[in-house]
Amino acid sequence: MSTATESRSPFSARVMAILIAVAAISFGAVLVMAGWAPELRDRNRAGDHPFSTSALGFNGLVRLLETSGYPVKISRLASDLETRSYGLMIVTLSADASFQPLVDKSFQPATLVVLPKWYGRTDPVNPARQSDTRFIDASELNDRIRTIYSGAEIVRVKPPGVVDTPFGQVPIKPDIRLQLISDTSLATVIGADNGALLAYDPVRSLYILSDPDMLNTFGLAERDNARFAVQLVDLLRQDASEPILIDAALHGFERSENLLKMMFSVPYIGVTLVALAAALLLGWAAAIRFGPPMREERAIALGKQALADNSAGLVAMARREARMAPGFLALVRRRLAREIGAPRWLSETQLTEMFDHLGPDPETGRTFSQMEAELKQPAASREDLLAKARGLYRWRKDVIRRTLNERN
Repeated sequence: MSTATESRSPFSARVMAILIAVAAISFGAVLVMAGWAPELRDRNRAGDHPFSTSALGFNGLVRLLETSGYPVKISRLASDLETRSYGLMIVTLSADASFQPLVDKSFQPATLVVLPKWYGRTDPVNPARQSDTRFIDASELNDRIRTIYSGAEIVRVKPPGVVDTPFGQVPIKPDIRLQLISDTSLATVIGADNGALLAYDPVRSLYILSDPDMLNTFGLAERDNARFAVQLVDLLRQDASEPILIDAALHGFERSENLLKMMFSVPYIGVTLVALAAALLLGWAAAIRFGPPMREERAIALGKQALADNSAGLVAMARREARMAPGFLALVRRRLAREIGAPRWLSETQLTEMFDHLGPDPETGRTFSQMEAELKQPAASREDLLAKARGLYRWRKDVIRRTLNERN
């Protein structure tokens, strides 16, 4: 018969609990950083994007529309440019980037594209501000726009003061010069001199605003420009409930639609919590199911203890425990007689009388002869044998204790 005993564990339960807690927290932190790292990046840095509060940024437009009660949102998903279900999209092109997205993407109506006009130099002391700005060279801007519209031309003229629009004559105040676009393939919606301030591309279904000063933060400092911006948004929307999305994905703020973020978003958060609870239950079950590693021992153990264990096992298998009462009584009688130094020539009757004179059991008050009478016959059951044997064993221990005290 093969047996195994538990070896001593090198770690305490407390140490293991701390290690598991640290591992779980570290793993959770890795998941959070993997899913939300783009969200933790500082977005308020100078530039021509909707997060920027600098002069050339468009965060002023976002705040203006929010204050006016418009449903405006900064979009960080590239998919919103082509597959959004509803809403006006405002796309601001960067001064440093090409206009290739106008070719690569199939913009969904209605989309307003804002052309760049200025280069900005970031303030080294405060990255959220620009220390200086200058015009983008018109020839450079023409080269870039002609990759899309071969006959297009960017012109800069003296501000006319007022322009004719579908919502009436309105004053505008661009900085220094008004930037216009001219191309035969584009339909003029709002014009001035020989160019268009707002043009429409019927092939790509795009509206093009040639001068960003009508929408950027510096331009909105002029009340007339702010009024023009709100009226322009109203012109391009279908109804008052239509949302307004201002794109930030083309400026490097694209947010990935990863599985980790989806797991902790509504409505999937419920399933995630159930899965986490199941994992905790499995971990707890494993912790209490498996203890220290087991060390395999000899098939047949050596020593007195092994002999006693095997003998007890054989007696239990044979179901003969109840018949051991007389043998246990004889064993206790002989052992106690030897321990108290009783003469060997005494008979069992004489020994019983001597033992009765040693006193009764302190707990039950039963004498040795009474306990002897019960153990001379087989016990009724295993439990009955245990109760009687414990009584006799307790009495014997008390006799030995009193005998030793008397000798001392």
